Amino acid sequence: MRLRALRAGGAVLLGAGLVLTASPPPAFAAAGCTVTYKVASQWTGGFTGDIAITNTGDPVSTWSLEYDFPDAGQKVTQGWSGTYSQSGAHVTVANVAWNGSLGTGATVNTGFNGTFTSANPLPTAFSLNGTPCNGAAAAPTVAISAPAANTRYTAPASIPITATAAASGGRTISKVEFYHDGLLLGTDTSAPYAYTWTGVPAQTAAYRVQAVSFDSGGARSTTADVPVFVDASANPAVVATPSSVTVAPGKSTPVALKLSKAPAASVTVSVARTAGSTAVSASPASLTFTTANWNTAQTVGVAATTSAALNSTATFSASGTGVDAATISASVLAEGSANARFAQLYADLKNPANGYFSQEGVPYHSIETLIDEAPDHGHETTSEAFSYWLWLEAEHGQVTGEWAPFNTAWQTMEKYIIPSHADQPTNDKYDPSKPATYAAEYPQPSQYPSKLDPSVSVGQDPLANELKTTYGTSDIYGMHWLLDVDNVYGFGHCGDETTRVVYINTFQRGPQESTFETVPQPSCDTFAHGGPNGYLDLFTQDASYAKQWKYTNAPDADSRAVQAAYWAYTWATEQGKASQISAAVASAAKMGDYLRYSFYDKYFKNPGCTSTSCAAGTGKSSSNNLMSWYYAWGGATDTSAGWAWRIGSSTSHFGYQNPMAAWVLSNVSALTPKSSTAKADWQASLTRQLEFYQWLQSSEGAIAGGATNSWNGSYQAPPSGTPTFYGLSYVEAPVYADPPSNRWFGMQTWSLERLAEYYYLTGDTKAKSVLDKWVPWALANTTIGSTSFAIPSDLAWTGKPDTWNASNPGGNSGLHVTVTSTGQDLGVAGSLAKLLTYYAAKSGNAAAKTAAKGLLDAIWAYKDSKGVSVTETRADYNRMDDVYDPATGQGIYIPPGWSGTMPNGDAIKPGVSFLDIRSFYKNDPDYPKVDAYLKGGPAPTFNYHRFWAQVDVATGYADFARLFPNG
Repeated sequence: MRLRALRAGGAVLLGAGLVLTASPPPAFAAAGCTVTYKVASQWTGGFTGDIAITNTGDPVSTWSLEYDFPDAGQKVTQGWSGTYSQSGAHVTVANVAWNGSLGTGATVNTGFNGTFTSANPLPTAFSLNGTPCNGAAAAPTVAISAPAANTRYTAPASIPITATAAASGGRTISKVEFYHDGLLLGTDTSAPYAYTWTGVPAQTAAYRVQAVSFDSGGARSTTADVPVFVDASANPAVVATPSSVTVAPGKSTPVALKLSKAPAASVTVSVARTAGSTAVSASPASLTFTTANWNTAQTVGVAATTSAALNSTATFSASGTGVDAATISASVLAEGSANARFAQLYADLKNPANGYFSQEGVPYHSIETLIDEAPDHGHETTSEAFSYWLWLEAEHGQVTGEWAPFNTAWQTMEKYIIPSHADQPTNDKYDPSKPATYAAEYPQPSQYPSKLDPSVSVGQDPLANELKTTYGTSDIYGMHWLLDVDNVYGFGHCGDETTRVVYINTFQRGPQESTFETVPQPSCDTFAHGGPNGYLDLFTQDASYAKQWKYTNAPDADSRAVQAAYWAYTWATEQGKASQISAAVASAAKMGDYLRYSFYDKYFKNPGCTSTSCAAGTGKSSSNNLMSWYYAWGGATDTSAGWAWRIGSSTSHFGYQNPMAAWVLSNVSALTPKSSTAKADWQASLTRQLEFYQWLQSSEGAIAGGATNSWNGSYQAPPSGTPTFYGLSYVEAPVYADPPSNRWFGMQTWSLERLAEYYYLTGDTKAKSVLDKWVPWALANTTIGSTSFAIPSDLAWTGKPDTWNASNPGGNSGLHVTVTSTGQDLGVAGSLAKLLTYYAAKSGNAAAKTAAKGLLDAIWAYKDSKGVSVTETRADYNRMDDVYDPATGQGIYIPPGWSGTMPNGDAIKPGVSFLDIRSFYKNDPDYPKVDAYLKGGPAPTFNYHRFWAQVDVATGYADFARLFPNG
């Protein structure tokens, strides 16, 4: 992968604190109301609550909701779309200025972040303007018949939950929802009402098992709630790898069994079918583990008879006296079928032994640690990886109907890569009329640090106040792009050196700063490391420096998360399970609201700016309606300080456009952002993105680079004859030039795959026109065999597009692309297969369908025990020991006289190399290959397992199986 990071420049601030105020008395009393209270996400000691209030009585012009927390330790810390106050356990939520009017039948949503101590039970009684809600007189009832209160289980626990429910007034029970600690587990629509919660881990505090019933009139019961405990087991556990397998009729699939720790004495583990098809068996029926061989894997074969029905399933238990059992799930799928391959790759990715996820459940960029591309270490991760994880779990839900993993992925994303309020603490000090102080970008790292220049005018931020009004917070809901998951650098959280999963940044200094030339720095710079001013004075010149936090968003990742949420919502709705992921879907819409920052010029200047003195934007005039390379935000760590800043980006790459997400955010009600102008903004963006593809399409069909509003990063006048697009100037290699940003074929497939999904859903003729030209070009440069393939790898560009004329677009006869090399990039091949699958499914193009299937079949020849992988030669690793050379500009540039240290003591000073400030690499098990290369040996080879690439391939199989079920 040849991705490149995002750069944020400039510096200026904000802070937040919950303001609890009393509300005015209601204008009218509501005669009736229903309230739905849900826990949208939960983590240790904290949670997010979501409240939907429906007025079933007379219209009101103001409203006030009241309820009591059941546990004294539950506290509201921050609210939105309502003014929250709390006295003891009693909570009052009053409307804000824009949502006080609530007509008969109207619903308003509000939410909050909160904390809890030992438990987080749901409130059971609500009143609106003094009137009891949820039809207290005629509400349905529900009671949990099992488990009994305070029942104790041993992890990993299986907890069967049963409930009884009754309706009154001639109504019937429509459904019973089962929860734990406010998190929806499942729904049952017919008696006897039951759900089994499986795989429950141990925890010290009680879990709260809950049930809610709904009647045919929509009335909701109070919440039935019983505590249960799950204790850690002292026994060894049977470990099955993998725990979920597919098997073809007449075939067998191996499963490795071992124990988690030594048993006290020899133990026999029996493997027996507990449910499902009798045509599926496991052998041998028993295995013996001793105090000596407990950690040595023994193999069980899961086999299907030749007559086993396709899509049938079976479940096996591997159990024994004194050990905790393991469950093995088997599905019968046709050998070599796309669904079987998806299931196998999903199992590979989720198998803990393969190492795709950290101990916190965060996906790594790659299994392997020695890798340098966009992340400069394999156990960093990106917002891209999180968005791909969501995509994987959406496809898993589509195939299996299981949606808990999708919710887990979203909740993990929120916890680790969307900065919490505590990690962006001064946003309330942000002034939208002065978003940031200008600092020029420069072509070369040696031209940095860049001086802050407050004399250059900046425009107004038109989104901040709208977003704050909508969500009741000044915080940004978007992913930062890069995490040091294992804390390899040792920055820790805000300089504490020990906390894992750390916000960091790398790229910061112009388009020539390659991945081998960056200086990693913490996103929370408290001057604990680096030089006297931390790392700040490597990048900007200022009279003084303040300790600060700063984050950079990669819009393509956030838009991919929205894209995944759409498919999850679509498939869950088809299964009648949309309610199970409603919280994540609502959060995706919220993410899309904030993603509009990517539409704006870096300093909110108007399109067509050709000097630093050009007009600053007002209102939304500085939006170009395209998804730019990043948006960024930051501020002081000192909550008493008076500054925070936000910037957009002046440069848009075609590869970051996502018309699919733009269509979803402007056309799908469940994913329409709440802000009043968001839907219209995304509709305008959809139109502009489609035009962008048209403007950049070469004569051959490939899409050229992009456009900028800030030539050379400092609003210079572009060379005479530079084509323009709504005032933006054409750039062949936008954002980065080492290597050129439009050389890698993967940018083509990533972006055009989104366009193909959009075309599949809408049939838009503009999208079809672009794809009708692109697909034949790609196929003409692709060869596919039964066990091998070659797709474009590197592209070269000549010429330029015509200046855009929306009413009469040019043909770009002077813009050309050449494929200079081909290769076997498996992730890109998976992406290409998906593109061709969606295109073929809508257009009926037989060649595209044949190529998609051929690619997917050929990719499987590269299957190994951990996924799919191909041998790569990394000749570029010769740059790891480069020191800065003024003649070539290569190597890490450190300004003369500047010195500092990395947390591990590595010196940062002029003349250091990539390895000099990453000495930990020399302890990597793969480093001897690199060391030998640097000493004159052959270029090293690696078999990498990148998370995004595995997912692109896996979802390629799932999409083909869904869209072409007959192959």
